[in-house]
Amino acid sequence: MTEAVNYQGCHRYLITQCTFNKKPLFEDGRLVRWLVDVLKIKSENFGFRIWAYCFMPEYLHLLIEGKSSDSDMKQFISSYKEYTGSHYKEKTGILLWQTYFYKRLLRNEEDTINVAKYIFGNPVRKGLVDNYKQYKFIGSFEFVNKKRS
Repeated sequence: MTEAVNYQGCHRYLITQCTFNKKPLFEDGRLVRWLVDVLKIKSENFGFRIWAYCFMPEYLHLLIEGKSSDSDMKQFISSYKEYTGSHYKEKTGILLWQTYFYKRLLRNEEDTINVAKYIFGNPVRKGLVDNYKQYKFIGSFEFVNKKRS
């Protein structure tokens, strides 16, 4: 018997969202910086941790986790796509996102760090950079470098 998936709660997800017709829109640094800013605000508003993000030229990878029992992944992603998509279309006349997105609910035993490493490795695997640290469109709102005094 198949168990129904509830997209609410303290779950982790790997999300892949393509641009409309897989156009390489995320080569534009100004656009990506704005999308990251909106992602930060929306993730806080909807109660999600952003463990990793990577804006490849034609898609976005996210590793997210709900912070509470009422964190709703579908509402969060829908709100993010609707807000950014409508503003982008208003400004450019171009659609930003494909309608559907890929989502994978991570099993408890899946290691958040390994999935984040996979996401950060995308630009290297695609030959865009030699080292993920060279790629300017990746990041995390949770992994923070702490400097020692």
